[in-house]
Amino acid sequence: MFDVIGRRRWFFLFSALITIPGFIFILLTPLTNGQEGLKFSIDYTGGTEWQIHFANPGATVDGIKAVLAAQNLADSTVTADNNGVFDIKTKPIGLATPPPTPTPVATIAPSGSPGASAGASGAATPTPSPTPSPTVTPVPSPSGPNLPSSGELGAVATALQAKFGPIDSQPLLTTVGPVVSADLIAQAFQLIIVGAVGILLWITFRFRDVKFGVSALVALVHDVVVVVGTFAILGTLFGVEIDSLFVTAMLTVIGFSVHDTIVVFDRIRENKARHAGEPFAAIVNHSVLQTFGRSINTSFTVVLTLLALLLFGGASVRVFVLALLLGIISGTYSSIFNASPILVVWQEWEDRRKARAVAATRPGRRANA
Repeated sequence: MFDVIGRRRWFFLFSALITIPGFIFILLTPLTNGQEGLKFSIDYTGGTEWQIHFANPGATVDGIKAVLAAQNLADSTVTADNNGVFDIKTKPIGLATPPPTPTPVATIAPSGSPGASAGASGAATPTPSPTPSPTVTPVPSPSGPNLPSSGELGAVATALQAKFGPIDSQPLLTTVGPVVSADLIAQAFQLIIVGAVGILLWITFRFRDVKFGVSALVALVHDVVVVVGTFAILGTLFGVEIDSLFVTAMLTVIGFSVHDTIVVFDRIRENKARHAGEPFAAIVNHSVLQTFGRSINTSFTVVLTLLALLLFGGASVRVFVLALLLGIISGTYSSIFNASPILVVWQEWEDRRKARAVAATRPGRRANA
């Protein structure tokens, strides 16, 4: 019989090896002001994303960057996919500005005022018409080849077409303001924190023991660090960005991880009643082995589906699917090799503490006798 609990130190060591590097790259995000670590899409940073395809196949990423630099957009990022679609991400441009406040309307001086003499001569002063407000031309619809033709974005489109020829398709044109992006970041943190606290409270109530809730939460944090840390490494090395779907993926990973952990914990509770008197470590090891096949089979079917989506799905869901894939694998591992061993370590620590307390009271009793 394989002793999972007896080898828990090796499993803890492996978890440290896969979480510490990612955690370091996560910390690099604020320390380097976003130059290293996690890379956020415009959903979180604010900006304009514009995807275009040129009829001329000779367009290059470097050439587009040169045109953008000439338009005072040197900080823009440009990438290209295998289909020749260029993805341009830059500061927010193309947003409609509110019209200026209209000029106050002048009125005719009332009778008896210094301006009444003009009225007495029979030539009434006409009321000047208000100054018309300048109109703002909206950005054309991004559907089809209907490209922007005015404003800063229109100037960029004109400059690009002057250098590389006509743009024959425009799959995406979107602008996110800084207020919206800040709200998304705050909501992302709130969702993850509220979900984690709710899970901790529910498992503690369900098993009537805080050790179960905290052990499940530690395994959950392990999975979050693995996924976020991996994307921090990918963002540093390959520029992979996380978008708004990433939060959805993380919440799904949290739910799956806790679900698998609860299955193991339920079996532990059942075996505690069936095998009363046995060492707690042996009971937990039996429970893990009894649920091992179910956990692996369930996770393997999900992994196969996610691999198919990752290989053959569209680029728009690739980050979402990769986050799910990493989270499902990590969640299966942590439920078996982290949550249950942590529960055993905590229980054994409590048993030793109680034994020391009992031993400390015995000499006093003998002395009183």
